[in-house]
Amino acid sequence: MSTYKELQAGDTIQFFRDTTITQIPSGDPLTVRKGTEAMVTQTLGGNITVQVPSYGALARINDKDLDALYPEGTVIPEGALQGDSDIEAGEFSQERVWDALKTCYDPEIPLNIVDLGLIYDMEVQKLDSGDNDIHVKMTLTAQGCGMGATIAGDAESKIARLPGVAKATVEVVWDPAWNSSMISESGKKILGLDE
Repeated sequence: MSTYKELQAGDTIQFFRDTTITQIPSGDPLTVRKGTEAMVTQTLGGNITVQVPSYGALARINDKDLDALYPEGTVIPEGALQGDSDIEAGEFSQERVWDALKTCYDPEIPLNIVDLGLIYDMEVQKLDSGDNDIHVKMTLTAQGCGMGATIAGDAESKIARLPGVAKATVEVVWDPAWNSSMISESGKKILGLDE
């Protein structure tokens, strides 16, 4: 039985089973074969981004496929990639929605979608049931990026897990067009753009 080791950027990994991954930036599925090697470039937001040289692809591996990166029999801790398990506890608030959005990452840039400046608007509608309907407008760094639906789906999923949320919708919009001035000051610091 192999021992679980948390993956870090720069680690070389191997796929221990055929696995469907999501190509970046197209968003297209790609099946990599067992034995394929890759290098981890990012492990944020419950997903892993890898460079797969033999396929010429940068790709994202979802947390549900984490087991493909370990020999059979490896015990993987529950929520090993989540990093957001505490967002589900407590009372509903708009601040909690923003916190959930901050656990969603662009797969190419090590910065959450809030600090990256991708979130344009968030509306909360109180329903008769007492729960909330959340509608978020977000954009992407480039209109040709095929990862929009994937990133929006991540955000919807994380918002929907919050207590007091009945429905979450994330709409991708293009107006105004995103530019690097929309990155938060803390985000610029993380990316080394604060000079």
